[in-house]
Amino acid sequence: MIQADLNVILPEIVIAVYAMLALLGAVYTIKDRAAGLLIWLTAALFVAMAFWIGTTGSGARVAFSGMFIDDGFSRFAKIMILISAAAVMVMGQDYMARRGMLRFEYPILIALGTVGMMVMVSAGDLMSLYMGLELQSLALYVVASLRRDSAKSTEAGLKYFVLGALSSGLLLYGASLVYGYAGTTGFAGIIDAAEGRAPLGLLLGLVFVMSGLAFKVSAVPFHMWTPDVYEGSPTPITAFFATAPKVAAMALFARVVFDAFGGIVPDWQQIVAVMSVLSIFWGSFAAIGQTDIKRLMAYSSIAHMGFALMGLASGTAFGVQAMLIYMAIYVTMNIGTFAFVLSMQKDGLPTTDIRSLNLYSKAHPGRALAMLVLLFSLAGVPPLVGFFGKFYVLRAAYEGGLVWLAVLGVVGSVIGAFYYLRIVFYMYFGEEGEALDPPGSPVLWGFLMVSAAIIGLAWLPGINLFGIEGAAQAAAATLVN
Repeated sequence: MIQADLNVILPEIVIAVYAMLALLGAVYTIKDRAAGLLIWLTAALFVAMAFWIGTTGSGARVAFSGMFIDDGFSRFAKIMILISAAAVMVMGQDYMARRGMLRFEYPILIALGTVGMMVMVSAGDLMSLYMGLELQSLALYVVASLRRDSAKSTEAGLKYFVLGALSSGLLLYGASLVYGYAGTTGFAGIIDAAEGRAPLGLLLGLVFVMSGLAFKVSAVPFHMWTPDVYEGSPTPITAFFATAPKVAAMALFARVVFDAFGGIVPDWQQIVAVMSVLSIFWGSFAAIGQTDIKRLMAYSSIAHMGFALMGLASGTAFGVQAMLIYMAIYVTMNIGTFAFVLSMQKDGLPTTDIRSLNLYSKAHPGRALAMLVLLFSLAGVPPLVGFFGKFYVLRAAYEGGLVWLAVLGVVGSVIGAFYYLRIVFYMYFGEEGEALDPPGSPVLWGFLMVSAAIIGLAWLPGINLFGIEGAAQAAAATLVN
């Protein structure tokens, strides 16, 4: 029995053991001089684990008496988490090395945080949910403040820690209420207790649990940490926050509401729908006045999480499929965008001021075009693939009976297009000014161009989103049944 359970969680065990061995090896040997090697080894391990999970997994397996679930939904999310974490680590290496931030602890913390994310998306019990969530969070608190000589980075880590502790408290209080009224912490038992008409105490517990999870996905009104943490963290860390943890948190949100509370969809549907609308509009309006591109991307992520929540609010299998497709597209767009942001520097120093991109297209037309594709896709301009991501979640809301939500989503998307198009305006029609330094990293150039190519070509007939639609549909079917 134990052997079978261990086989189910083998990918998590491999990464955790690697992280511990890497920590011991680096501490007792060459320390920070091993950081670059560790980044490449960790990224290679992540890609290998993603390939392993994608090619060997089939069906649904349960381990440790239902505490851990390995199914199509968790495998889809884990592949996204591992590939995006590997990409962000590799493309941020040169940036961190140039600025004296490349320490051996960085890839090890990312590896441990990724293990937490993988446990989160496979959680089948409130106990394993919290264990994965805290393993992820503790690692992210540290990497947010990795630049110890920067007041902004230290502030980012402290704010993230304090507000993260608050969200954990909300989640634990909700979990205790759920346990008190359901008599179990297992999702299978909770869904039986909540079938039909749930007790008021159980519903209160659900509200608190959802509040804790909303913090992790930066949904309004639990978004307050996001702009400051995005701005204050080192840019490679900001890129990481915008990708893998968002996928993990959104997948965990879906796991909880469907696996544990799937029998009372009308009771949580309206809450998720309201959070979706508030996130879309608050993120879109707040981003309009931003001049720092990292803060702009923070508010952008709040709005995008609102669209992803729109898929969940539908309460249907198609809604989960739409959410998974949206998250895959969102992560791809963010990897390319942050590859561009990482290359922005003036006089040898990094800059994140949007106005520094004035007439960027004259000096670097290819990079400007790639960024234009990504920004248009983030705005949802057809026929780029970002448009299809929004189309899926809007359709899910409409088919789920939330017509008002779909209409407001369209309005919010139009408002949000402004701040993306403003960057394009600066790049092509801005005022003459001091130009940015020539980009020097071929790795960043590669990630930018590949991401733009994927986003720009995925809609073509014959490519059909690179098969992501069918994989997301199969993943959603295993969660909603």
